[in-house]
Amino acid sequence: MTTPTHHASAADMDHTYLQVDGQRLHLVSAGAGKPVLLIPGWPQTWYAWRHVMTALAQAGFQAIAVDPPGTGLSDRPADGYDTGSVARILHQCMQQLGHARYDVVGHDIGMWVAYALASDYPAAVAKLAVTEAVIPGLAAAPPIFVAPADNRFLWHFMFNQVLDLPEFLIAGKEREYIRFMFDKWSYRRERVAVEVYADAYASPGAMRAGFAYYRAIPETIRQNTLRATKKLAMPVLAIGAEHATKNAPQDTMRDHAPDLRGAVLADCGHFVMEENPEQFLLHLLPFLAQEAPR
Repeated sequence: MTTPTHHASAADMDHTYLQVDGQRLHLVSAGAGKPVLLIPGWPQTWYAWRHVMTALAQAGFQAIAVDPPGTGLSDRPADGYDTGSVARILHQCMQQLGHARYDVVGHDIGMWVAYALASDYPAAVAKLAVTEAVIPGLAAAPPIFVAPADNRFLWHFMFNQVLDLPEFLIAGKEREYIRFMFDKWSYRRERVAVEVYADAYASPGAMRAGFAYYRAIPETIRQNTLRATKKLAMPVLAIGAEHATKNAPQDTMRDHAPDLRGAVLADCGHFVMEENPEQFLLHLLPFLAQEAPR
């Protein structure tokens, strides 16, 4: 399959708002065909998928990127940030759009949610692709005492879970905090829409909602302990990056997905869909194009 290289602007995409369980969800779509739900991680929004959406649309898919609860232009509820609750909301979104069966692609925290979706709704999720994360409750907890150079992908897990203090310390400096994360986690930072995300997370309530995903980790771990008792039946693709998680996504899924394939993207940091969308799509498009077992 030839990988499309044209990257359309966000203006070429359709924006939709749905009401699900009393909250507004923002989704952006491109193309027509087999639906593919795209779930971003922290600290990004649906916009992280713009290049991938264009390529999927050109390849005959309907790409549907979502601002998960608390993110971007979606509402920011007070609770419900464990992966089971978020997966339920996103599955209801897809049902409202008329999609009983769809593929799911998740990045970072979106990988956590994507796994929950695939496990909780196996009849709906035909294929699962995940990238650039490990999943709480499936992967071993990282050690506390690690060298500073090895801690750049770990320290925020503890900081973001602390109640109230992060918001207090970051107040008025939200953009600086977000920029710091991209400075440390990206390899090709000039390709990442850092200022789009800095603006998004500087809006009222956005940092609190982002931290809520981390504060829900104990509940997510409890749920994943139960999910881990059954293996995923659908094909799974796990992608890491040379300058970020490397083989960790595939290692995380190894015992939980019998039909598993993996890849590590060269010359790429954590934000794979923006830093190197062409290389990412070389793996994603053939995977999605294959017929999934029913």
